[in-house]
Amino acid sequence: MDLQSMLNEMAKLFPMFSVNLAAGTFIFVRLLGFMRAAPVFSRKDIPGMVKLSLALLLTIAITPLIHADVKIIESSFVLSLLLNYVVGAIIGFIARVILLAVDAGADMINMQMGLSSAMVLDPSTSTQVSIMQNLFSVIGVLIFIEIGGIYWMFNAFVKSIEIFPLGAVTLPLEQIINLDYLVKITSNVLYMGLQVASPILLATLGQDIILGVISKTAPQVNVFQLSFLFKPVLGAAILIWIMPMIINVINQYFLSFANII
Repeated sequence: MDLQSMLNEMAKLFPMFSVNLAAGTFIFVRLLGFMRAAPVFSRKDIPGMVKLSLALLLTIAITPLIHADVKIIESSFVLSLLLNYVVGAIIGFIARVILLAVDAGADMINMQMGLSSAMVLDPSTSTQVSIMQNLFSVIGVLIFIEIGGIYWMFNAFVKSIEIFPLGAVTLPLEQIINLDYLVKITSNVLYMGLQVASPILLATLGQDIILGVISKTAPQVNVFQLSFLFKPVLGAAILIWIMPMIINVINQYFLSFANII
């Protein structure tokens, strides 16, 4: 007896077996899309086997709670799989946008400190990133976890099952996503980045003004070379001084966007 025959026989013995199997498959695929885009879970330094195992455990835990009905297997199976993956990826992306604002501010700081040429390998993305972006990315993820960001994401995932049924073949974006919220959070990426980087930007701007005055009053002084020395030192000193305030700003920003869905 092959596998297909065994499944057919089990479906006859247990009428809800095929329904629960399809529901579990849809949830598993939605979790894969969610983990592919969500912060923390999308990090490449987490082994793929760990992600798959976690998705499987969550699928086993969630499937009995949704009480799937026979309608779930009446629609196109392949189309439902694709849409479930897309819905999971959308939820993960919205959560990731919150952290992108911190990375934007870190890039501004890195450029103003004259460290644009100093790049390091980020193991979470396997790409070259700036030193400040790597530092603020870790800080942002730690704050996100500490204030309950993981709970927000999984709460949004469970709510998405109620809004978008597992076997649905249409994607009502206006119901899955609060579009006003999405526009607000994406438009605030640059604003939040400026909030994080503004102390360093103002300090380096003041230093440029002072060096410009020195260049006019004492042309023999090589101001261009002095700027390469002063900018990283001044930026690092101010960054250490205001780091508690920056962490508080990031914390308040995350709390203000707690409603992922």
